[in-house]
Amino acid sequence: MIQERVPPGCGEVRHFHNHAEQFFFVLSGIATIEVDGTTLLLHPQQGIHVPAGTPHQLRNAHGENLIFTVTSTPPSHGDRVLVD
Repeated sequence: MIQERVPPGCGEVRHFHNHAEQFFFVLSGIATIEVDGTTLLLHPQQGIHVPAGTPHQLRNAHGENLIFTVTSTPPSHGDRVLVD
């Protein structure tokens, strides 16, 4: 599990993991997350499970820092595949 901070207007590239499933949990701010074509807003104390092999992209489209945790099982290092 890691904790991350995403400044306003920033985010990650769309990708998936071959082996790792992930759980994102928002601590503060609002996360805009696209999971397999569906876009959701996650507020503090809300989370989402992303199964392995599922394209996703998290970004901060709001005016304050986004702070969240992400738990990856197994660890996702070296398991990221970029999606166009």
